[in-house]
Amino acid sequence: MICLTPAPAVVSVSERTGEIHRVTGETDVRVALNLDGTGRCQVTTGVPFLDHMLHQLASHGLLDLEISATGDTHIDDHHSNEDVGIAVGQALAQALGNRRGIHRFGHFVAPLDEALVQVALDCSGRPHLSYGLVIPAQRIGSYDTELVKEFFVAVVNNSGLTLHIRQLDGVNSHHIVEACFKAFARALRLAVEIDPRRAGSVPSSKGVLERAGA
Repeated sequence: MICLTPAPAVVSVSERTGEIHRVTGETDVRVALNLDGTGRCQVTTGVPFLDHMLHQLASHGLLDLEISATGDTHIDDHHSNEDVGIAVGQALAQALGNRRGIHRFGHFVAPLDEALVQVALDCSGRPHLSYGLVIPAQRIGSYDTELVKEFFVAVVNNSGLTLHIRQLDGVNSHHIVEACFKAFARALRLAVEIDPRRAGSVPSSKGVLERAGA
């Protein structure tokens, strides 16, 4: 007698995409994100340094990322920076869906010359940010370095990530921020990749991972 064991559930990679169009009185932001991409990136936010960091996110996270944003940057970059973060977070939550089959946790330490930044994250569905960057300069080019934290606050609150960022070393502001985005990208890549041993189940002893806004 031959007993056939049912094949484990397979998580379809074709479903791991998110697409958000956010319009306010201050900004108009479109984001398309594919968790199973190759690092393809087309980004125009009107904030050049943010564009540079989003390219790091796509390249090192192996996300396909398309972002177009217009906003009131003639005032400052705050609204565009925040609303891009919100839309990226919402697209990430959409792409993760019920979070079945993923590794869930990710951790990476990225060096960039003298800078060293550690990121640990959990696709928990519970938004939390612990932020430990100490950036010496007030601006990098025209970008206000206070906006780095605001970007990650927006991402976390709209994706349901638990995110810890620690600066272990660094004196150059550009290096510190870029190392942070690279570490975040690699930690996120580890967390969202499909775990073949998980067989499509939710990576939680509760059997469910609450999503942001649920």
